[in-house]
Amino acid sequence: MKYLHLVWAALFRRKLRTFLTLVSVITAFLLFGLLDAVRVGFDQAGQSANGATRLQTGAKLSFIQLLPMALGGRIAQVEGVKDTTYANWFGGAYQDPHNQVFSFAVAPNYLDVYPEMEVSAEARKAFAETKIGVLVGEGLAKRFGWKVGDQLPMQSTIFPDKSGSLNWTFKIVGLIHVSDTKSAGWFTQLMLLRWDYFDETTPYNQGQAGWYVTRVKDVNQADRVAKAIDTISANSDHETRTLTEQAATAAWMKQLADINLIVSSIMGAVFFTLLLLAGNTMMQAVRERTNEIAVLKTLGFSGQSVLAMVLAESMLLLLLGGCVGLGLASVVGPAVGAASGGTLNLPAAGPASWAIGVGLMLLFGIVVGTLPALNAMRLNITDALAGRA
Repeated sequence: MKYLHLVWAALFRRKLRTFLTLVSVITAFLLFGLLDAVRVGFDQAGQSANGATRLQTGAKLSFIQLLPMALGGRIAQVEGVKDTTYANWFGGAYQDPHNQVFSFAVAPNYLDVYPEMEVSAEARKAFAETKIGVLVGEGLAKRFGWKVGDQLPMQSTIFPDKSGSLNWTFKIVGLIHVSDTKSAGWFTQLMLLRWDYFDETTPYNQGQAGWYVTRVKDVNQADRVAKAIDTISANSDHETRTLTEQAATAAWMKQLADINLIVSSIMGAVFFTLLLLAGNTMMQAVRERTNEIAVLKTLGFSGQSVLAMVLAESMLLLLLGGCVGLGLASVVGPAVGAASGGTLNLPAAGPASWAIGVGLMLLFGIVVGTLPALNAMRLNITDALAGRA
């Protein structure tokens, strides 16, 4: 700390260059914080179901495996279960395959299990009476300019009808509203169609459910209820895995991609680029101060002292930018999670993430500062002052 003022002055000798490098470091560690939050969110999901009001039961092996309808009645008999319903993924697109719509074929009581979705009594009645009727979220309707009464041509990305066509026609009979957009905003982007119409129209379902959703009586008993549900199908050809809704989404994603590998690959590329950039900055900074370093040595500073100051400058550069980046990630992550309506779980950086981040900052500071620090330590005073270094 004795020479901190010298290190600080050297770091900001070229303010613009230092500022641009700091922006790069901040961006790298902001990305690190967000991606680490994604990793932590996926790893934490499913550790415990207690506290969850709803549980989702799907096939244990793969989310594309269907479950028998008889399972629903047995789940309803489990002690602690308040309500149960079921749904299938439809996978629709509107006008263009790129206009994907989150669309589910749902049981008649599906809305009862999801009180967050507010649907008028008239819309519920029309949905029950109109076989091709669908309910659409108000956000989705606004996005495509839909209104109640519109005929809605959709293209399924998975399920053809009995004639082999992927083209389906629906009628919008009501809108889905959500009061709490922070925690349930994603429901406004849903389209719900009738399960019975879906089941009788496509030959690929044959009276099966994609997953079951259960509402528990006591959130503190959710773990016990989840285990009891999975016990029903143990050692059968349709073994199940019951998780919280958030954990179920994470499990689906993990079956589609190796989240940890993706995160590690992205961060590896980002940090490699950061090492090159920060290393070049430090090399230029020391090269420009050759005469100043020679003067310091003339005044009595040892080679080891010069080495330490250059390394300290490098680590200070990484620590300043890295801490700001991680701090921003701690704010941005939860904000993004809240804006997603609870779909994404991006927790603020915890002690473990900060420990890893600070460790990386110090390590990178040493790596990028070692070579210029060694050059400064070995600098010959006579050659430097004569302009030969």
